[in-house]
Amino acid sequence: MTKQSIGIGLLGLGIIAGQVAKVLLEKADLLAEQVGCPVILRKIKVLPVDLEKEPARRLPPELLTTDEDQFFADPAIDIVVEAIGGENPALAYLQRAISGGKHLVTSNKEVIAKHGAALKTLAQQHGVGLRYEGSVGGGIPLIAPFKYDLVANDIKGIFAIINGTTNYILTRMGREGIDFPSALKSAQELGYAEANPENDIEGIDASYKLAILSSLAFQTDVRPEDIYREGISRISRRDFQYAQELGYAIKLLAIAKQIDDAIEVRVHPALIPEDSFLAKVDGVYNAILVEGDLVGKVLFFGEGAGALATSSAVIADVISSARDIVLGISDRATVKLDSGKKIIPMAEIETQYYLRINVADQPGVLARISKVFGDHLISISSVIQKKVDEETQTAEVVIMTHPAREKAMQQTLQKLGQLDVVKEISNFIRVETD
Repeated sequence: MTKQSIGIGLLGLGIIAGQVAKVLLEKADLLAEQVGCPVILRKIKVLPVDLEKEPARRLPPELLTTDEDQFFADPAIDIVVEAIGGENPALAYLQRAISGGKHLVTSNKEVIAKHGAALKTLAQQHGVGLRYEGSVGGGIPLIAPFKYDLVANDIKGIFAIINGTTNYILTRMGREGIDFPSALKSAQELGYAEANPENDIEGIDASYKLAILSSLAFQTDVRPEDIYREGISRISRRDFQYAQELGYAIKLLAIAKQIDDAIEVRVHPALIPEDSFLAKVDGVYNAILVEGDLVGKVLFFGEGAGALATSSAVIADVISSARDIVLGISDRATVKLDSGKKIIPMAEIETQYYLRINVADQPGVLARISKVFGDHLISISSVIQKKVDEETQTAEVVIMTHPAREKAMQQTLQKLGQLDVVKEISNFIRVETD
């Protein structure tokens, strides 16, 4: 029997959900043309407090409900769109929707990063689709290319700037020479950063997104806890000054590499050559560089967040789900996960390093520092004395290394900290040149 219409149920009525509702209502004719039958917003599940807010007042009252049992039992709802965010109660809602035979669309990066594999299995068991294009990169098409366009490729690596808040902060620091607290305050005033910015500045948001992309790229279940994570709060304007003198920019990078049957996944600040494309990605923009054995290097670039961009991805998923329902299929793209791939411990990765050290301004200091590096088989690329404080009789030294193993570098840092001539290891940043 031909489907006469596709019913949509929306969970939440925040900024993104409000924009999704607006598109579903205002572009109903266009969506019907794309799908082949009307796509109708049937119901929106909200909290009682939401009923008094402006977004709810602009909608027909009959669309709104605070009764979750009524919402999930509604036979007119074919697709549930989850846009409440966070892990709870979103996870329980997603499980309930799938178990009730509803196709699912979500932009919830935390739930997909932590529970994506289990949700996909549950969706397959119930013959429904699970789509989450909006969970990474906002409106940048990323999930679909990994599911469809790049499946013939053996993905070698992902290098990505996937958090607009941190990229904005680092851009301001690099361009204007302001300190981290000032750049963060500006991001908060403009609405790019939350009042509690921990998820962004500590790399948590980026690790969720990298877990999702890595799972698709390498067809294995990569969890956020598998990913080494380091934030940007230790970066100072002096680091930007020295990085620029050395020909580098500083970005928060999400990196994933496949080496034989093992995977390397990490999120941390990095010095990257200033003539590389990623070094030129500024402000709230995102960029994802993917390398495959057949396609070579391909780049995805655009605004990574915001109601308009994310609603674009969500509505695209709604259209794809609706088309599948019309065709009588669940989900054309199923990813089989290989649990046999090893996650390489951070201690075993190899890269280059930048160090900024405050030392006593006296003869023989550099020789003692160099010996510590040599004892751990780390080759120094350059050593530059940058600043002398006559009052404290200290100097600032910047060291760049050749590629070295992380374990050896951490041991070196520990030994350096024990030297009486080393007053402070001011910062330590990895260097990526690939």
